[in-house]
Amino acid sequence: MTYKKKLIEVALPLEAINVASAREKSIRHGHPSTLHLWWARRPLAAARAVIFAQMVDDPSAHPDIFKTEEAQEQERHRLFRIIEELVKWENNTNEAVLQQARDEIWQSWRYTCAENAAHPRAEELFNRDKLPAFHDPFAGGGSLPLEAQRLGLESYATDLNPVAVVINKAMIEIPPKFAGRPPVNSEAQRQKAQMDQTWAGAQGLADDVRYYGKWMRDEAERRIGHLYPDVEVTADMARIRPDLKHYLGKRLKVIAWLWARTVKSPNPAFAQVEVPLAATFMLATKPGKEAYVEPLINGDRYSFTVKVGLPTDPETTKNGTKLSRGANFQCVMSGVPISSDYIKAESKAGRMGTRLMAIVTEGERERVYLPPTEEMEAVAREAKPMWKPDLAISGTSQYLGVKPYGMEQFSQLFTDRQIVALTTFSDLVHEVRDQVLSDAKSLGTIPDDSRPLHEGGTGPAAYADAVSVYLAFGVDRSADFWCSLCIWANQPKNELVTHVFGRQALPMTWDFGEVNVFSDSGGNFLKNLEYVAKSILMSGSLPGTAAQADAHTQAVSAGKVVSTDPPYYDNVPYADLSDFFYVWMRRSLKPTFPDLFATLAVPKAEELVAFSYRHAGKAGAEAFFLDGMTQAMHRLAEQTHPAFPVTIYYAFKQTESDGESGTTNTGWDTFLDAVIRAGFETTGTWPMRTERQGRMRQNSSNALASSIILVCRPRAAEAPTATRREFVAALKVELPAALAHLQHGNIAPVDLAQAAIGPGMAVYTRYARVLDAEGKPLSVRQALVLINQTLDEALAEQEGDFDADSRWALTWFEQNGFAEGDYGVAEQLSKSKNTAVAGLVEGGILVSKAGKVRLLKPAELLATWDPTTDTRLSVWEMVHHLIRVLEAGGEGAAAVLVAKLGSRAETARELCYLLYTLCERKKRANEAMAYNGLVQSWPEITRLAGETPRAATSGTYDMFDQE
Repeated sequence: MTYKKKLIEVALPLEAINVASAREKSIRHGHPSTLHLWWARRPLAAARAVIFAQMVDDPSAHPDIFKTEEAQEQERHRLFRIIEELVKWENNTNEAVLQQARDEIWQSWRYTCAENAAHPRAEELFNRDKLPAFHDPFAGGGSLPLEAQRLGLESYATDLNPVAVVINKAMIEIPPKFAGRPPVNSEAQRQKAQMDQTWAGAQGLADDVRYYGKWMRDEAERRIGHLYPDVEVTADMARIRPDLKHYLGKRLKVIAWLWARTVKSPNPAFAQVEVPLAATFMLATKPGKEAYVEPLINGDRYSFTVKVGLPTDPETTKNGTKLSRGANFQCVMSGVPISSDYIKAESKAGRMGTRLMAIVTEGERERVYLPPTEEMEAVAREAKPMWKPDLAISGTSQYLGVKPYGMEQFSQLFTDRQIVALTTFSDLVHEVRDQVLSDAKSLGTIPDDSRPLHEGGTGPAAYADAVSVYLAFGVDRSADFWCSLCIWANQPKNELVTHVFGRQALPMTWDFGEVNVFSDSGGNFLKNLEYVAKSILMSGSLPGTAAQADAHTQAVSAGKVVSTDPPYYDNVPYADLSDFFYVWMRRSLKPTFPDLFATLAVPKAEELVAFSYRHAGKAGAEAFFLDGMTQAMHRLAEQTHPAFPVTIYYAFKQTESDGESGTTNTGWDTFLDAVIRAGFETTGTWPMRTERQGRMRQNSSNALASSIILVCRPRAAEAPTATRREFVAALKVELPAALAHLQHGNIAPVDLAQAAIGPGMAVYTRYARVLDAEGKPLSVRQALVLINQTLDEALAEQEGDFDADSRWALTWFEQNGFAEGDYGVAEQLSKSKNTAVAGLVEGGILVSKAGKVRLLKPAELLATWDPTTDTRLSVWEMVHHLIRVLEAGGEGAAAVLVAKLGSRAETARELCYLLYTLCERKKRANEAMAYNGLVQSWPEITRLAGETPRAATSGTYDMFDQE
């Protein structure tokens, strides 16, 4: 067949996609990620851009229309502008923007159909009146299927994990089934009669979720509200705390109870005393509103009181009873250390308890912190669960930090009162389903097909099932907050109970916050459900299907466009972690999806991750991953629609190891090996940043800030064999040009080595085999090493573009960084670089005294420097002055300097790539991130520089542009 090269195989507006993806991380209200927690979910902006570029022809595929490179580039930029609008958060539901993207997809599709009219399967594969459907075989959190649906494709999502399947059903399958229908609850019907309201999209469904969720909350409070009493401010409290006089006699709504875990003191003198393991005694740190817990010792007993203001011993209060990292505490009674081993032994023996430290209540536009009372502790102990989630926690303590402390079952992660609350709400999901069914039938506007949701029904029974799915999500979201692993955040801007999954793990916590499920503060049921309801409104309108399927054997991809985000080797234990939600979801939804919840736990044996504890060691885990991923990729290579490349997200630090053979990574090696074994060749690799800038700066220079999108097509059956020498020769020809293209696209230096895999592996995978000198196949690992070596050489060759002073500084910096070195060595090096130490000092980049020389750090450079009057201007100097002004005054200040530098500024940006690579190799993280940060800020700096008045630059452009 004839296929067109797609836009994603040639160029992308990476910066716009990256900015939108990073911004999306801070958006919560209405974002589909708030429907239900899932780990490592891809940003919607990236997913939408990738699928669009995967389906739209690159202009070079139409030389009859775009006859010159200039015309092709112009058309490319027009498509870029569509993507730039498409990825903006505010355009998620902008039909005009979305329709423009759909129109481009359709236009490319019709070209493809016309050129393949004679294909033997033309009627099946190239129907010009119907777009191919979309499939993601590792659907996970559902970003990709949702965005395909939004772009006009019928969407299919499959996953082995039942939790992921239900999330995808809630995102792409359920809302279109009931789109345009009014809610069935009586209140909405009364309002509709008064206002004649229309219900577009999933608005009616969202309204019912809110209504019946409110009913659930009110009914739960009627049943278990006595376990969540208010607290009265007494005269005794106000006598000790003058700040409480305003609340004297009032009953305050509790927001949270703050508990500390306890073990018996290891000191024989206090062996019967259960002492607290508190990581902090600080409750609030907002200036002027500080509050803290203070232990009061009375003989062989202790109690807690709460004080306001600054503590007399801030360090001790901040640290609680904790001595150091890990489970190392001290006895509050005697000061005797409590070791990690002792705590583990006590907890495994079932002797770890809890003690109430403080009560947080809702005051008048403030948090009011009160001391614990015996009555409050007694109420909490009254809770007696009739059922518990006694499912074993599987996995390794690397991610499941609770296991070494005797927490072997999920029931042990919750207090009894939390379990009672969660089981009550879970039971109410079943009750409310019957109520929805009754209301839907009595309304009479929904045709009754008598089929439930899992059998494809669309009538009252199926609708009742659908509403119960979202209500169950409200319970799941609540479990994330109603758990004894939730800490109390006491930062000035955040005084609240955090949720469990701040990261992809179940870490041990020592003091924790227990939410009042009926309060109006964070973590309460109605607030959790409101996130769910808002997310429903973000769904697509075209049909979607989500089902459980193993990627090894699935047949859903046949004839479909495929974009997918497979598991990352051993990065996230999805199945182990999702059991946390599965125990509650199964309890709420087993009647709704009997097949999905037939097992007691999430399937794990078939999960495509490389965990040693499942596969008899590291080698077994790697073999399992390679074999399984190869099978999964082979299914895609066999089935995917021939007109489109497959796009695969992956997130590994490519430059992570190893000492013997060069720069590689086991996860990357194994994954790429699987892709190649499956018969794919890579036609591109694109890094898309998915972390906020602040998060990236906290990490090391080698911290991957991106998801890497591999663009793959089935390798031609007649692909030739090459020798190692031929492979290296091709790399040396093609990689420098690809490098220049990536740099021109302003790729972040931190992502450069990762992105270079694309053009490098494109060379490697175009051959059936690459043979070494002994006639043996060159492995993926060996190919990656050669790609990285060629990249280093290409970067080094760029050094020739720089002036003599900069070339000297580069070599010196590689050896010494900003540290001192011998003058004699510096002078000798300067001769080989055709410069002199005295000239370097005169050039303002070096200090020389007492037989030592040292490069000046950016912060040490003269703030009065003006490039228009500098008679010895070097690229090195430009880079470090730009870093100085960027760090001191931001992008606006850097823009003024770039405007003065004119076209010479671009050379400074190029030097940053070489400097970043050098710093990464030398493990100089701080300097590396400074160079990375300058490149990442470059688009905004140059935009602002373009707005700088010409007069302000004192004719600078003439000075440089005429050289």
